[in-house]
Amino acid sequence: MELLGSPASPFVRKVCVMIAEAGIADVPLVQVTASPLGGEDRLNAANPLGKIPALIRPDAPTLYDSRVITRFLDAQYGAGFYPEARLWDVLTIEATADGIMDAAVGLTYERRFRPAEIQFAQWMDGQWTKIARALDVLEGQWLSHLNGPLDMGQIAVGSALGYLDFRHDDRGWRNGRDALAAWYAAFATRPAMQATQPG
Repeated sequence: MELLGSPASPFVRKVCVMIAEAGIADVPLVQVTASPLGGEDRLNAANPLGKIPALIRPDAPTLYDSRVITRFLDAQYGAGFYPEARLWDVLTIEATADGIMDAAVGLTYERRFRPAEIQFAQWMDGQWTKIARALDVLEGQWLSHLNGPLDMGQIAVGSALGYLDFRHDDRGWRNGRDALAAWYAAFATRPAMQATQPG
């Protein structure tokens, strides 16, 4: 199998952190370029949506969407990052983190691909409002879970917060969220997080 993606993508990083935490050694990352304006032919052939990550399997259709890929790898390798006893909480936290990533990547694309004079400031503020609400819920509702045994919810949140630092540090996501910031400071020291830092 091969994972198509870019190290700068938080969705790709989420899968790479999961792979590292599970000790999976035989799923290499193959770098491709994704773009809302096109992207590489190899990626578009693997995923008709042109999005990363995409997991190429030798004798089966390509899997795409990071949540599909992590569930598949978790099942294939018995990683245990979707524990049945806490499954709905894990999936909700992962969905919250993925929503943060969606909005944050949208902000990045707005800045990168739209000329400054036609960037939609109100839309950008709306995306950050979604992110802020999600961060507040993580701070206020999910910290006890985040401080529990490692699962995909934690990996997704760590990847989302790392992307906010990478692309939107000027927004100051830590302001008023001391507990979440402290959790992330500790989580970011994990070897899998250190090895997958975007640069």
